[in-house]
Amino acid sequence: VQLQASGGGLVQSGGSLRLSCAASGFSFDYYSLGWFRQAPGKERELVARITSDRRINYVDSVQGRFTTSRDNARKTLYLQMNNLKPEDTAVYYCYAERMGNNYWGQGTLVTVSS
Repeated sequence: VQLQASGGGLVQSGGSLRLSCAASGFSFDYYSLGWFRQAPGKERELVARITSDRRINYVDSVQGRFTTSRDNARKTLYLQMNNLKPEDTAVYYCYAERMGNNYWGQGTLVTVSS
């Protein structure tokens, strides 16, 4: 099982980034997927989640700015992040879950400068 996150980087406030998470080694279509983030000195928080039937939830702080999607054919999860703010600075992790099985990617750093 592998989840490979990419797309992080340094961006100015108000800018955009798109994160990708390429998956392999499990039945991608049947899993709920999502993104967590962890800022320095803070607990990890759930940012966005998309179920196997594409129901989506976002944490309030990113609602209207972030969009998550999945491409089952490519076994890839995406997080489009617009109007980024300095408080979005964190390491972003993708994950997959189903029936007690949980898989995590290695994280990609997003830094938003003011």
